[in-house]
Amino acid sequence: MTFNLLPPGVSVPLVLLILTAAAYDVRCRRIPNWLTITGGCSGLAMNSFLYEGWRGFRLSMAGLAIGFASCFVLYSLRAMGAGNVKLMTAAGAMAGPQNWLGIFMTTAIVGGLAGLALVAFRGILSRKVRNMGFVLNEMKNRRASYHANEEPAVRSMKSLLVPNTAMIAMGTIVFLGFSIQFSR
Repeated sequence: MTFNLLPPGVSVPLVLLILTAAAYDVRCRRIPNWLTITGGCSGLAMNSFLYEGWRGFRLSMAGLAIGFASCFVLYSLRAMGAGNVKLMTAAGAMAGPQNWLGIFMTTAIVGGLAGLALVAFRGILSRKVRNMGFVLNEMKNRRASYHANEEPAVRSMKSLLVPNTAMIAMGTIVFLGFSIQFSR
């Protein structure tokens, strides 16, 4: 994973987008469409301006497409909500494909560590490990786990204690911090 420094004209709006989305998600349990659409369109416009026209537009569209395709797979598996798919798509339009992949991977690591800390703190780590084994076994057998067991499903209220958007925000900020540190 490489940490490329984003221009300030992209970094600041990206942070504003994800923090606003996280605030909405924590408060209302949804991410408004106007926010993600505005983020995606502004990403296309900013990159077109900053990278001199078509080159920036193509990079931004590639980030948008990779963000949507990757997250739509997770949405199809019920591992991510539709609002998070749209948010990561808008982040891809702003950050471009290479930086989006770094944001995605950093978010996955930060989210995984936060999730482990949360379940360990609550004393339910062994139950969650069993649930993960169940989900992986169902995926191996090409069955949806939410049909047989309610708890691992994303739509279950038991699994929605921490919004994914908060982890996306933390992962993006960590990625941007690393990109500042390692691109010098």
